[in-house]
Amino acid sequence: MLRRPNRMRALLILLIVAGAVAISTAGYAKDADEMTVLDPRTLKFTPIPDLPSCATAAILRGDPRSGPAWVLLKLATGCRVPWHWHTANETLVVISGQGTISMRDGPSLPFIPGAYSSLPSHHVHMASCSRSCLLFNGADGAFDVHFVDEKGDEISSAEAMKRAAATPPTKKTKPTKKTKHTKQ
Repeated sequence: MLRRPNRMRALLILLIVAGAVAISTAGYAKDADEMTVLDPRTLKFTPIPDLPSCATAAILRGDPRSGPAWVLLKLATGCRVPWHWHTANETLVVISGQGTISMRDGPSLPFIPGAYSSLPSHHVHMASCSRSCLLFNGADGAFDVHFVDEKGDEISSAEAMKRAAATPPTKKTKPTKKTKHTKQ
């Protein structure tokens, strides 16, 4: 039999989890009544616009071009996604592989199965994968990518890819200044 404090704690945890589920599914209201079952062996991974060709995605729910979505991301061995930010809030959970997500204003997170990262809108980060990475990614709005240079100033996708190709994987370069980004 649970003691009264343990019952209250269990009830509080249950309410928090229920609230989190309700909030996370609110953006998916139009397909919330539809059952979705996906066999991972049949998922189609396609290139992600504006990201390196070594990064591909399979859409699980929603439409990342126009609103909230859940996707599986694959980063091939050796893949590096340069410093960038998104307008939407982003959640990442590592399923498999080895790599790192580096944060401009926080610690790096090693890619080990179960690692979790919640990135608020406009938070500058980068990813690198040393052994084939599979990630669960959720975004609460349309998925856009805004690349930045080492000063934190926005640069084009082409310029970001050019700089990433010229930077050795072991060299750590972080954007140094916080920038004001305009929300779109």
